[in-house]
Amino acid sequence: MSLTFLADVVLVMHFAVVLFVVGGLPAIPLGVKLGWLWVQGRLFRLTHLGAIAVITLQAWLGQHCPLTILETWFRVQAGEQSLYQVSFVQYWLETIMYFQAPLWIFAIVYTLFGLLVVLAWWRFPPKAMESKAL
Repeated sequence: MSLTFLADVVLVMHFAVVLFVVGGLPAIPLGVKLGWLWVQGRLFRLTHLGAIAVITLQAWLGQHCPLTILETWFRVQAGEQSLYQVSFVQYWLETIMYFQAPLWIFAIVYTLFGLLVVLAWWRFPPKAMESKAL
């Protein structure tokens, strides 16, 4: 397995986390309206709240995401130096996912997003899920 491939795997995982955090918020009121039980479960809601809390804390502390650090390390170890010598997966996911702005902008945006997650928690509180026997 090449280091570039491992970097791409980390990038895909990172993108999945972004989709979970960003897509999870509108899924909550939509899911409540449509009766989706999984968006009302404590596991989903705690994981979603915890994810945005960690992201927000990292931004306020001026830290980069560990997945970004790991992906970069794999790419450097693979000898990738130029922006134009990247894989197809890396190019498109990074184009979609990464924005160029000072870290304080991200801290504010993540904080506002985190407050929306807390508001969704309050407005649409999670419910204890009943286990059903098969």
